[in-house]
Amino acid sequence: MDFAAFSPASTVSFCVYRLECFLLNPECRYLASSSKDGSIRIWDTLMGRCDKILTSHTQSVTCVKWGGDGLLYSSSQDRTIKVWRSQDGVLCRTLQGHAHWVNTMALSTDYVLRTGAFEPAEATINPQDVRGSLAELKDKARQRYDQVRGQEPERLVSGSDDFTLFLWRPAEDKKPLERMTGHQALINQVLFSPDARIIASASFDKSIKLWDGRTGKYLTSLRGHVSAVYQIAWSADSRLLVSGSSDSTLKVWDAKMKKLAIDLPGHADEVYATDWSPDGQRVASGGKDKCLRIWRR
Repeated sequence: MDFAAFSPASTVSFCVYRLECFLLNPECRYLASSSKDGSIRIWDTLMGRCDKILTSHTQSVTCVKWGGDGLLYSSSQDRTIKVWRSQDGVLCRTLQGHAHWVNTMALSTDYVLRTGAFEPAEATINPQDVRGSLAELKDKARQRYDQVRGQEPERLVSGSDDFTLFLWRPAEDKKPLERMTGHQALINQVLFSPDARIIASASFDKSIKLWDGRTGKYLTSLRGHVSAVYQIAWSADSRLLVSGSSDSTLKVWDAKMKKLAIDLPGHADEVYATDWSPDGQRVASGGKDKCLRIWRR
């Protein structure tokens, strides 16, 4: 589960929280938080105390993510991405290449880490009703993770104020697999599709761009917003993408056909945040008009 305080005006998350993934610890008792003070703190939510403090960044930490391979990733205004060993907090490597603030990161395994042992699109009962030991559920989560991950380590993509994205294999190499260019303004958010085949990026240049999830090669641009695109979210089947913009609208795009599927007007001001439910049935959006809207597919 993710918690973030998002500030579109500055493109910086002042504090970001990430719960440890089910795959690593079925109890999900640890929470990672990042801050403007340049540190990442690991909290034991059962004991109510700070377990570790990770310090190496020299400026605000904008994003933090738990990986499925025992690593924790953090990005910062200091233009770097740090790779930490989540078990003991040891810094493994620093990824360098961006020329300005790193605003956002995404993992190729984000969706399967988010949903754990459950396949929301096929669910017929509530996960809370599932009978089985934590060990059994962890095994199911591992099977789903391995299927998405494949034979290669998880990939990470980063987006920056320097208008570029980088595709990394952070568990193995400091050098990026690909430098992805084409945006004409800073990048707010980047996401892998649930099947990890496509990367989508949202920018102040009013566009969403799609990239090959394995190679980072440019695929196409989705244009229709008349102002900055703040956030995007994928449907569970990886076929649709929703975007929220400062033009006060949400738009749903057909990623396969690479075209606009539906326009969702309704907000009276800028749309700051949007997300798609893991089962793919609903979209949530919130904006400057102080309204939270739920859209049904």
